[in-house]
Order: sequence, then C-alpha cells, then structure tokens
Amino acid sequence: MASREELLDAALGVLNRTATATMAEIATAVGSSRATLHRHFSSREALIAEIARRAIDRWELTQAQVGLQAASESTEPAVLDATLRALLRQYVVDAADFGIVLTDDFAAGAPELTERTLAIVEREVVFYAQAQRVGVLRSDLPPRWIADVVYGLMVSARESTRWGNVARRDLADLVVGTFFAGAGR
Repeated sequence: MASREELLDAALGVLNRTATATMAEIATAVGSSRATLHRHFSSREALIAEIARRAIDRWELTQAQVGLQAASESTEPAVLDATLRALLRQYVVDAADFGIVLTDDFAAGAPELTERTLAIVEREVVFYAQAQRVGVLRSDLPPRWIADVVYGLMVSARESTRWGNVARRDLADLVVGTFFAGAGR
C-alpha cells in the first residue's frame, strides 16, 4: 500500500495534468483504490489542502535555504543578486508544487492557506524592494508586480514542462534570463 506521501506525490502529478480530476480518477491514476485514497483524505478538498500545505512548507523552506531574510537586510548588491538567482532557480525546481497552491481555487480560498501564502509573498516583496534599492532590480516597477512576475514565470515553467515545450534542464536558465531581461538592471 502506498504511503501518504507517495499518494500526495502521485495525486499532485495527476492534478497538475488534469486540474479537475475527481477522487476516483486520481485513485485510478495513482494505482490505488478510492477507499485507500479516502482513508487518507476525506475529500478532494482535503487532498488539495494537504498538497497545498506541503507546497507552502516547501516554499518557506526554499526562502530559508537561500537566505531570503538575511539578504533582505543586506545593502550589498552582490548578495541580493546571488540570493535572487538562487531563489528563482529553486522555485523552478519547486514549480510543480507551487502551481497547485497558486492556481487552484480551493487552495487560494482556504483562509489558513491564504494567510500563510500572503506572509510568504510579503517576505518576497520586502526582498524585491531591497533589491530595487541597491540597484539589482529596476526601481520603476512596484515590488508586488515583481512578485507577480515571478509567480507568472513559475506557472509558465510548470506548464512548459508539462507540455514538453522546453527541456527541464534548460528551464532554470530560461526563467532567470527572462526575469532579469524584464525586471533586472
């Protein structure tokens, strides 16, 4: 029998391919019975909420691993530039998980998930504003717009790999290059 984590991983893959998949379709696609899936998750909403929680945990972990908070307090352009590049590259790796959090209506409407997401985005906005102050990013763009651009690039990264439009190995360079071509100095 698949573990809870294995079911979550498999369900995430199914939902990224078919966002409207039912619990029965998810169970079939992951090679499990509906009963097994329902033993772990009482409903489709509960499944998506758990996937979203896990994605938000990873999002917070990524921010911590790249040193977002410390970089937000730095006045060194090289520190902010390196942190931003590391952040974008790791977000590309995590894009499949972030996609469900950022694009699923249920995940976007759950108060607990929304609150955590807004706190994460706020940390990014502070970071982007500092990157603007030290000249890493254009100062004529609202920092929240920059956060939205990063979000858009992550959804594009997920969809591009989903449809086979770009090779996964090229994706991080494409995202970083596209981002800096539009928002960088």
